[in-house]
Amino acid sequence: MNANSLMQTALFIVVLIALAIPLGRYIANVLDGSSVIVRKTRPVERFIYRMAGVDPEAEMSWKHYALAVLLFNALGTLALYGLLRVQHLLPANPQGFGAMTPDAAFNTAVSFVTNTNWQDYGGESTLGYLAQMLGLTVQNFLSAATGIAVVIALIRGFKRHSVQTIGNFWVDLTRTTLYVLAPLAVVVSVLLVSQGVIQNFKAYRDVSTLQVTTYQTQSTDAQGKAVTQTLENDKQTLPMGPVASQEAIKMLGTNGGGFFNANSAHPYENPTPFANFVQMLAMLVIPAALCVVFGRMVGDKRQGYAVLAAMTIAFAAACWSEIAAEQSANPVYASLHVDTTASALQSGGNMEGKETRFGIAQSGIFTVATTAASCGAVNNMHDSLTPLGGLVPMLLIQLGEVIFGGVGSGLYGMLVFALLAVFVAGLMIGRTPEYAGKKIESFEMKMVSITILLTPFIVLAGTSIAVLSVAGTAGIANPGAHGFSEVLYAFSSAANNNGSAFGGLSVNTPFYNVLLGIAMWFGRFGSIIPVLAIAGSLAAKKRLAVTAGTLPTHGPLFVVLLLGTLVLVGALTYVPALALGPVVEHLGMIAGH
Repeated sequence: MNANSLMQTALFIVVLIALAIPLGRYIANVLDGSSVIVRKTRPVERFIYRMAGVDPEAEMSWKHYALAVLLFNALGTLALYGLLRVQHLLPANPQGFGAMTPDAAFNTAVSFVTNTNWQDYGGESTLGYLAQMLGLTVQNFLSAATGIAVVIALIRGFKRHSVQTIGNFWVDLTRTTLYVLAPLAVVVSVLLVSQGVIQNFKAYRDVSTLQVTTYQTQSTDAQGKAVTQTLENDKQTLPMGPVASQEAIKMLGTNGGGFFNANSAHPYENPTPFANFVQMLAMLVIPAALCVVFGRMVGDKRQGYAVLAAMTIAFAAACWSEIAAEQSANPVYASLHVDTTASALQSGGNMEGKETRFGIAQSGIFTVATTAASCGAVNNMHDSLTPLGGLVPMLLIQLGEVIFGGVGSGLYGMLVFALLAVFVAGLMIGRTPEYAGKKIESFEMKMVSITILLTPFIVLAGTSIAVLSVAGTAGIANPGAHGFSEVLYAFSSAANNNGSAFGGLSVNTPFYNVLLGIAMWFGRFGSIIPVLAIAGSLAAKKRLAVTAGTLPTHGPLFVVLLLGTLVLVGALTYVPALALGPVVEHLGMIAGH
């Protein structure tokens, strides 16, 4: 790892934290209604409530809140499924794309509603503009707002005492969309357009290339003999569309679904290094800011900064590990006399699947950011990473994407690990565990156990079904350890609502569409329900006074304890599976196979 990579990583982290702190203050003020912007635009908010028949003053119990979350997202899934199935009948489809198949529409609808944005299709060859905007972009906003609403409900559980309610889902959803996501999306859209990201409603353009492309194709003659034909082509079709507006919320909402099949590696989505830097910041700025929100809402800013510190340390370590793995490249290159040394003329290292305008450093940081968050956008092909370079993003996903994580889901996932950490510490010192002024008892630990164990069960069970079935193995293009890694990555990504993939696995089949859709749904809402149950239980408890025997949860010791718990419980769950995939592949690579 060279000095340039270290400097780029450090610069990114510094800018991220500098933006997250003021944004966190703003979000906290918005969600409790004290912001000047909220007060001045109150009529707009009230109009939305009247149109929806919502009483903004009505508080919800955790069960009522969970029911509202499930109902809202179930209806969103049905609406998006219907839209994709009748796309061919809708306007704003200049290329005349047909309807999605039932299994692909199911997978896509569940994917975007659960904030996964797993894509088994190429956007520019499958979806018209109306489906992209009214279907996918709308869910990019709503799925992100759902995640933020859930974590705010959990924070209220810590903040409140001796009550049975945790807020109003409809109010949280509206304020998050209206005052947080929409304004930020406008700002990021303008920045991206300034860098060359396209935004139009034109039909695709056929253009002549500067050079004629010559290629060969195999066919048979009249006698059935194989013949080789040499053909020439000087035409190319350039896709168009309203990309910038979707790209902004794709990143801000940690959604990740690309307008184009190449996602953020496509020059129309991510044309310059500055656009790439903006997109990386957009991925993580809200998750980082929510740590600040947590500290402010519970009345102790140090609590939020401790969680933020743990996330930042883990993120920096992951970035440097990823860049080092990719910078070292494949040792087989040396035997072929390929120069992989970084210089003024090249990034060096493993450039397979990467864009030269980003190089190793920006590709590595992006890879870590998109898998530390539940984003899943890619500016390089993860299937082309070195074995250890592929292990880092896979492990970040399997940890539950709590290193910053998805908007809302990352923080509530990390707070679940924080509860487990104080429980373990309580066992070691013989005291009832406490966190943020609340006693942690058996009910909370049962919900913590469900949250932590459910996703690994879905991942490992789904992977087992796939590799043991004919339909599952039929999609594996690469045999051996890498093929297993592709399947493991797919189910890890789906169940943890990431959406990125090792592209060598063919997943646009009924088997994978249905199985991955089920994994996405239960991975998302199977975690949300116990988190809301924890929120309701904590809100009903009395606030405890800090005593000499209370474990401090705002200092370096707790940060170390939290990271240790995360690694021991989160990572060790997958060690046997990882040993069969990336680890074996790495050993084979250094042996020259």
